[in-house]
Amino acid sequence: MSFLVNLIGILLVAFIVWWFWIYKGRSEANVEGDKIDIIVDSGVYEPSLIHTPVGKPITLRFIRKDESPCAEKVLFSDLDLSADLAVDKPYELSFIPDKKGEFEFTCQMAMYRGKLVVE
Repeated sequence: MSFLVNLIGILLVAFIVWWFWIYKGRSEANVEGDKIDIIVDSGVYEPSLIHTPVGKPITLRFIRKDESPCAEKVLFSDLDLSADLAVDKPYELSFIPDKKGEFEFTCQMAMYRGKLVVE
């Protein structure tokens, strides 16, 4: 019996690691205009991969649906940007990406993950 409980525990831990740190299911979006909506729900950003040109103003409009405490903040560590997100209150984060590259955005625990690709 204890073998079965241990096996279930190991499988559950493996699933959690896969879901939050290994799984790379992404939805993509290209910025058309200067604004894009990003839904924060069920452990993901939707879209989670955003393409935008360098030097062009962009507004990322985060709409938080998930009440999890993990979803209350979004961090762009490499760009030194962050925002507090309230449930069902859109938050607009506006900036001008001034360098090319790939910039990850996450929640404070790095469980929600997205990427901004500046081309």
